[in-house]
Amino acid sequence: MDNKYKKLVKCVLLDAVGMASLAIPAVGPFLDVVWAPIAASISYKMFGERKGKYTSLITFIEELLPATDVIPSFTIFWFLFDFLGIGKETQKIII
Repeated sequence: MDNKYKKLVKCVLLDAVGMASLAIPAVGPFLDVVWAPIAASISYKMFGERKGKYTSLITFIEELLPATDVIPSFTIFWFLFDFLGIGKETQKIII
């Protein structure tokens, strides 16, 4: 399996962990408070220093806000950055 698709599997699993708090009605919001900084840190490391500072902030906010757990943010970021290649740094040729 290509590394790009291994990363996709990790993203889907991380999104599933984030959505799991919906299954526990009374405790779910408290789990989100714990999961939000963890998810933000993982997002930062997963998508690199340049893009990671934005993805981690978005992930942190998404995990803290109520009713946004259904948004698969890791998978969306993978699709944008790894599949479509948005934001890829191009090599400059110096003459």
